Amino acid sequence: MSTHHTSPRAAAPRPARVGTATLGDGRRPPVATPVLDLLDRSRASLLLACRTGDSAERYIEAHLGALRAAAALLAARSAPTGRSRPRSVWEVLPAVAPDLAEWAAFFAGSARRRVVVERGGAPSARESDDLLRQAETFLEIVQDVLGLPRAQPLPDYLAPLALAPLPARTGGRAAHGGHTAPTTSATPSGRRPGLPT
Repeated sequence: MSTHHTSPRAAAPRPARVGTATLGDGRRPPVATPVLDLLDRSRASLLLACRTGDSAERYIEAHLGALRAAAALLAARSAPTGRSRPRSVWEVLPAVAPDLAEWAAFFAGSARRRVVVERGGAPSARESDDLLRQAETFLEIVQDVLGLPRAQPLPDYLAPLALAPLPARTGGRAAHGGHTAPTTSATPSGRRPGLPT
């Protein structure tokens, strides 16, 4: 039996899913097709990240997977508002889902790192693999928050990445923008479903 944590550092399971509305008879309202499409696209990005042998492509696709999962949650919970300045999904997410604020901060940092990667910066294999694991966990949390069943776990096999030079360490800060990944146990054993042990 898995525990549900919407906060990366939550120590105990919550009594109910946060943010999932129910109808008067206890049923959940249907999820809109655009939300489901974004979740499918999120999973497709994560699968592509698993299959690529390029650390930069893995990093970019993993981040896109997380971005699409967050966009699905915003689409499900947000009402259209008047015109306002464009804002990052990671800026808006904490207002819509306060329990996911740490995740938003983490992925905002990885977004900055993604820009560097897209301009030719090479992430390490570990950095790319770690982001992929965090993005998969985040997608599962979003599915839980929306009251949806989790998709099949990602494959246990990740395509091997080409060796890249080791990045220089910068004062012990993480190479992906200085943010540490939120920690959460997706299963009682602490192993993230679908990823190698």
